Amino acid sequence: MSDATLTHGHDSHEDVDLHHQFEDFEQQCECYIVGMWSFLVTEIMFFGALFLTFTLSRYMYQLDFWKAHEHLNVTMGAINTSVLLFSSWSMVMAVHSNQLRRRIHSIAYLGVTIACAMTFLVIKYFEYSEKFRDKLYPGVGFTHDAHTLHGANLNHAQLFYGLYFGMTGLHAVHIIVGILILSALIRLFVIKAKCVMKDYVPTELVGLYWHFVDLVWIFLFPLFYLMPQPH
Repeated sequence: MSDATLTHGHDSHEDVDLHHQFEDFEQQCECYIVGMWSFLVTEIMFFGALFLTFTLSRYMYQLDFWKAHEHLNVTMGAINTSVLLFSSWSMVMAVHSNQLRRRIHSIAYLGVTIACAMTFLVIKYFEYSEKFRDKLYPGVGFTHDAHTLHGANLNHAQLFYGLYFGMTGLHAVHIIVGILILSALIRLFVIKAKCVMKDYVPTELVGLYWHFVDLVWIFLFPLFYLMPQPH
């Protein structure tokens, strides 16, 4: 984090809540940022294992995975992608407003971010409902009608939808957690808590988490929805 950013966020560091274990505000900020990035690295490794599993499975069953993916709703996926990209912008603006100590603006932008997250979940609900209606969920109830999946091998198609529900479902859980964190952050602004009124770093840390969640979807969308037809 640059000195310019720190200066921009605080005209003076004297009114910032400096915890006793830190020597100065810069050290406190660096500790917060390193801690958050350490957490995000563990998340990257967790999702990375799932991405690797999908990549290997797709390599082995290319045609069946492509036929199974044809049942996904690309339009809904594209709308959700746009919604999350817009939420990233509103999150950036929330952090920027907090740096400028514009409390009302920060609350408004955080509210927009939550609205985008809720929109994403609503669209995902309708998308999931469509899959359950056609019995395209992994387990004993998985469809026995190969025509629904354009003639794909049902075992391989079930593997595809197992990974689909597992990875997109886990991402949805992160969205829900993000909504809870953003709501808690808004409450801190409403009650004018010193931790957010005098320091923008907590808002920036929440922003890092939210950008990570958005980035995961940026990879999930083309991986599942925009699969090229194998030769």
